[in-house]
Amino acid sequence: MRKVYLFLTIAMLACLGCQWHLKSNEETSGELALSIDRYDMIESLYLTTGDYSALLQMNKSYPMQTRTLIEDVLRIGQVNEPDIHNKLLFFFKDSTLQRLITDVQKQFADIDDLNQELTDAFRRLCDVIPSLEIPQIYSQIGSFDQSIIVGNKTLGISLDKYLGADYPFYIEHYTEEQRRLMTRSMIIPDCLSFYLLSLYPLQDKEPSPELRHRHMGKIQWVVNQVTQQHVFKNSHVEAIDSFMKHHKDVNIEQLLHNTSY
Repeated sequence: MRKVYLFLTIAMLACLGCQWHLKSNEETSGELALSIDRYDMIESLYLTTGDYSALLQMNKSYPMQTRTLIEDVLRIGQVNEPDIHNKLLFFFKDSTLQRLITDVQKQFADIDDLNQELTDAFRRLCDVIPSLEIPQIYSQIGSFDQSIIVGNKTLGISLDKYLGADYPFYIEHYTEEQRRLMTRSMIIPDCLSFYLLSLYPLQDKEPSPELRHRHMGKIQWVVNQVTQQHVFKNSHVEAIDSFMKHHKDVNIEQLLHNTSY
């Protein structure tokens, strides 16, 4: 039985390494085709079994993601500490987090819809911002903390923040308004919003609340355009929509760069 388990583990790791990791951000027939890199699956395997080969895969194939998870998301220490992986295992021993890992793998066993939405949205975004550099996009499991992590030309999606408005833990710890945004349908809009915000931050050192809201309204308006959905609805988005309808000479890059608009 142990030999069978080891064989299945090795086979799963091989699939993860060859299929999901290598096809991220590939070009197909000359067209952009994006695929979310399933770091969360390697992470889940290690956190539920303690399998050493899964740990090696995390460190070898996903060093930056593992560092970000340990140091920036969970904040349990430095990735090069001798016992850091024991700390990681201990952190996720909590029954709520173990249930979380299982629920994430069930809900996101198939993410073909997300990959297609991501591809379509970035294609449209590249059309309006030709110089756009597409980040490496991956999924992970955090601890109900950050939803999207942007940095080092990567964009990480914490799937544990998108389990649905009625997820039991959410009901106990988040407001109804917060839970409304913690759904599968918000993953791609959030990815685009956080990534655009990282590329076009406000340059003012001490921006006024109104300037911050207006800038976020610009970001959200652009996301609405490239997703072809009215995801974000508020007065600031409406103001930008009205402005762009009356200023057709202003392109997306100018809109995001110029604080006077």
